[in-house]
Amino acid sequence: MSHPQWKSISIDTFQLSGDLDRESVPLLWLTLESWKTAESEVQVDLNQVNRIDSAGMVMLIHLIEHAKNQNCHIMLSFVPEQLRTLFQLSNIQPLMAKHLKD
Repeated sequence: MSHPQWKSISIDTFQLSGDLDRESVPLLWLTLESWKTAESEVQVDLNQVNRIDSAGMVMLIHLIEHAKNQNCHIMLSFVPEQLRTLFQLSNIQPLMAKHLKD
């Protein structure tokens, strides 16, 4: 199963793109929840994300947990300021800090 907003760049690098919002997240999550990896660390590039709302933030948190259940650590790169603000407003910045690649 694939989705146009989830792209494999290499074995340990993936890219999300477009709007990650309440409109797009439900279909995108159907792809992400079946994603499997054998890598111990994977980078998710957010450089092509146009807009993200709280639904997109929650989806990323679930993706991190999904990877953790596969013994994989996710690092988010090119994190948009909009998402960093959502982390702060949701008071989860300390929990997410170990997943942010600066």
